Amino acid sequence: MKLSGVSAVVTGGASGLGEATVRALSAAGAKVAIFDLNRGKGEAVSAEVEGVFCEVDITSDASVEAGFARARGAQGQERILVNCAGRGNTFKTASRSRETGQISHFPLDAFEKIVQINLIGTFRCIANAAAGMMTLDPLEDGERGVIINTASIAAEDGQPGQAAYASSKAGIVGLTLPVARDLMGAGIRVNTILPGIFDTPLFATAKPELRAALEASVPFPKRMGRAPEFASLALEICRNSYINGEHIRVDGALRLAPR
Repeated sequence: MKLSGVSAVVTGGASGLGEATVRALSAAGAKVAIFDLNRGKGEAVSAEVEGVFCEVDITSDASVEAGFARARGAQGQERILVNCAGRGNTFKTASRSRETGQISHFPLDAFEKIVQINLIGTFRCIANAAAGMMTLDPLEDGERGVIINTASIAAEDGQPGQAAYASSKAGIVGLTLPVARDLMGAGIRVNTILPGIFDTPLFATAKPELRAALEASVPFPKRMGRAPEFASLALEICRNSYINGEHIRVDGALRLAPR
């Protein structure tokens, strides 16, 4: 797919991997809409790339539908959707307090919240974008659009405390191929990126010793991933029409240890 003049939507586009993807798409000539809850940052980034900001909660049908309506009204029906919005938490399935000896389990409302955001929120955006893309005339090879999701290497080798996060991201990996098959007749490709440890705002306040340990755990190169490297892969997936139904790790060969 040629990116110049094409409309795109990036969820979670106000910061981190999403922001890098917004900037890369814009630099390639795409018109980009940002879906995010951070209005201040989202409006600032969208102003810099001459895009449009939509305050969107991906756990809400009404919010997502309103976001797509605003984005399409401003820059036309999107041919590209990149799902970067998501979050995590850390609770062990069941554990005993060292101080009190009390046993507790993973709070189910906290588990459900992560699944609602990461998995169901991603699918909500996929379904809305796919329905819109089906109204477009096909491009070369009959292609109408491309959808890129963000999972995590935790989907395949999650660590202690990541039951909700890892399973929600594994769900995204699991839906990639069947959704690609659902949409093959419409000429819409679906792929998922599994990033490793990336230098995003999540680690902005991390202690130097923690950053050093994380970087040392990566086989090569021994550093955190850089957001533009994620964005570069996203753009290649957009451009290369033969990449479909895939989940691709970008992690410096890292495999997360069991503890």
